[in-house]
Amino acid sequence: MDEFDLSWMAWTQPTATFFGVILLLIIAMSVWEYFSPGGNPRVGILRFETTRGDRLFLSLLASAFVHLGWLATTTADLWWATGLSGIVAVLIFVYV
Repeated sequence: MDEFDLSWMAWTQPTATFFGVILLLIIAMSVWEYFSPGGNPRVGILRFETTRGDRLFLSLLASAFVHLGWLATTTADLWWATGLSGIVAVLIFVYV
């Protein structure tokens, strides 16, 4: 294998930040789970039991949809979608 080539992907600053935040969240959740195992299961507005990991997964899924919807509907700066995704993630962790 010659070289690991990533030139096919448009690595803009928001894209790199988005994936960097995902990596940091996964690391933080791993450390949190190591020191406090169990995930603190609870029943939220969706009416089924979720753990911290479930809520993180739902947050990441929602942020992907927010970004895709943002790209499909507006030409505004992608940082606004990232901020909106952060708000959605907080709401998911609080209410779900």
